[in-house]
Amino acid sequence: MPAEKINTDNAGDSPAITCSSCKACCCRLEVMLMGDDDIPPAMTERDRWGGWIMARLEDGWCSALDRRTMLCTIYPRRPAICREYQAGDSDCLEERRMHN
Repeated sequence: MPAEKINTDNAGDSPAITCSSCKACCCRLEVMLMGDDDIPPAMTERDRWGGWIMARLEDGWCSALDRRTMLCTIYPRRPAICREYQAGDSDCLEERRMHN
């Protein structure tokens, strides 16, 4: 995710939401792969309906996440759904509440 600062409050008194200040909460979500995604096959798996998703390891984190740095190891090639995920939107904030 890009490390853009997004203020969640018009008054400016809320802390900026950035991917660089997160513990990769979104990397616990299921990521469906689209036809144009160019993901290393070893990092993918089929879901129960036969679609392709990013594999998650036993700890629940995405297989592309570096556990030491908490950064995506395939960031330039990350799936479209990851590119579109918005830091600071309601889904992001909910994931942060659940995992922080």
